[in-house]
Amino acid sequence: MSLDVAALRAQFPSLESGLAHFDGPGGTQTPAVVGEAIARTITAPLSNRGAVAPSERNADAAVAGFRSAYADLLGADPGGIVYGRSATQLTYDLSRALAKTWRAGDEVVVTQLDHDANIRPWIQAAERVGAVVRWLPLDPASGELDLSALDDIVNDRTRLVAVTAASNLIGTLPPVARIAARAHEVGALVHVDAVHYAAHASVDMAALGADLLVCSPYKLYGPHCAALAAAPALLETLEPDKLLPSTNAVPERFELGTLPYEIMAGATAAVDFIASLGEGGTRRERLESANEAVEQHELRLRGRIEEALSGFGDRVALHSVARDRTSTLFFTFADRDPFDGYRFLAERDIVAPAGSFYAHEPFSALGLDVDAGMRVGLVPYNDDAEIDRLLTGLADFLA
Repeated sequence: MSLDVAALRAQFPSLESGLAHFDGPGGTQTPAVVGEAIARTITAPLSNRGAVAPSERNADAAVAGFRSAYADLLGADPGGIVYGRSATQLTYDLSRALAKTWRAGDEVVVTQLDHDANIRPWIQAAERVGAVVRWLPLDPASGELDLSALDDIVNDRTRLVAVTAASNLIGTLPPVARIAARAHEVGALVHVDAVHYAAHASVDMAALGADLLVCSPYKLYGPHCAALAAAPALLETLEPDKLLPSTNAVPERFELGTLPYEIMAGATAAVDFIASLGEGGTRRERLESANEAVEQHELRLRGRIEEALSGFGDRVALHSVARDRTSTLFFTFADRDPFDGYRFLAERDIVAPAGSFYAHEPFSALGLDVDAGMRVGLVPYNDDAEIDRLLTGLADFLA
């Protein structure tokens, strides 16, 4: 099936502003159905969760709906879906819980490809207990992780491997399943950052080999929040810090305080929105179908941008070069400040930010002489007219 982009765009009120958004990796625009779900939930009778009053049942239904939706999205068990304010918060909470099981001399593996939210929490947790941090390096020429020493870096002392499923900076899709297989050979857990990946591909925890996985609904049309997925049995082995009267049940014992039921309902609506773009019997089948159509659309638009960038010669250096990658392009200019380009395009109602985007390690590994670059991230509501505007804007900026 193909994506009906015009029909899709009509569901996003913010696109009526005339802004062309190429900032999807930092957060997408939101369809009306998501806002309506939030409003409907928060204005209906609503109380703390329970099974007696209708308002209590409404709250409970919002939580159950969230867990079911993100289990379908991530190929996970609803009983292992944990709500969080952000992927950063969930990873910090998880790192503290896991570090209680580590000892001095244990090892934790992180990568030079990851967003800092999947690096710093693990480094800081390791430092607190005297664990050793080891790195899977990034090859800047290929945009790929260098796995030549994988069997040495991931060894019998390894307790956890943290790896992204897709780089938010350069789009690289690393071989997570291969890395996970090695980790499991030595009895280590695998934590996957799927924040960027989930916006561009169907997530299958089992296929990835992920024991723990996080994503952020606001990167795929939802409100600002996050979800952690894991097997309930694994979560049962972890002891997070919590209040004494709080339940010890999984997954609730990982969720601090009263949950924002309206936000959870909006996040559920975002999953249903994606599913509505696909075909199939189950929601999971419709999600997979939708993601196939989205990928085809994004790849075609990516090809147009890449061709245009190559036409600028050595004035533009494209750093998104991995063989397998999302439709996210990070590039720098030989003789122009990317922030000037960001402002130049913004004045023409084109949103294409500049920076390093919390990808501190991959940005450093690229060995750039500049302190920022421009990132163009494609999402399904981008169309050919917006690509025309972007390419004209870049050409004018470099003229």
